[in-house]
Amino acid sequence: MKSLPELFSNNEKWRRDIEQEHPGFFEQLVGQQSPEYLWIGCADSRVPANEIVGLMPGELFVHRNVANLVNHTDLNLLSVLQFAVDVLKVKHVMVVGHYGCGGVHAAMEDKPHGLIDNWLRQVRELYLRNRRTLKQIEDDTARLDRMCELNVARQVINVSNTTIIQEAWRREQVLTVHGWIYGIGDGRLSDLGIEIKNNAQLRELEAQEYDGA
Repeated sequence: MKSLPELFSNNEKWRRDIEQEHPGFFEQLVGQQSPEYLWIGCADSRVPANEIVGLMPGELFVHRNVANLVNHTDLNLLSVLQFAVDVLKVKHVMVVGHYGCGGVHAAMEDKPHGLIDNWLRQVRELYLRNRRTLKQIEDDTARLDRMCELNVARQVINVSNTTIIQEAWRREQVLTVHGWIYGIGDGRLSDLGIEIKNNAQLRELEAQEYDGA
């Protein structure tokens, strides 16, 4: 007898529903995947990438981790990014944060959280650089939400500076990096107005971050 039978039952219903709506879907899917999008998002279970943007399996390549970070020493992320850009030839990389992110909140607290503090170190440093401006926001929720937005902008900069993206732009591959954020409370996906297609736009975003904009 299977463990967690309800999940297997859900799977049976899911695959039947898809096959009824799209006959032959799985036969086509097994042949190849050709997504145009790479989603770099948070591991939070309340942020389901495909469902949020209404895309089917095979249409969205996904990497998720705590606080949607892009660390240049993260071989997992870099491998996903290289495969998406060099092999799948995705045209869009979306860094997607979410309001109320627990990882970002932990990085803002002046207390230890254990092992996760090592992973969140760059978020902590980003918070400390912006702490004076953030303190002007009196509402705790609004302050956290603003920090979540700043984190998305920082990760867009990070992914754009990877050798993978840099090499793609150098060979004039069409590739845009976006910064988006999701609201768990209302299900709304918002564009933060961050769209990077080349190094000139990247330097503008870096200058804005340095100026505290």
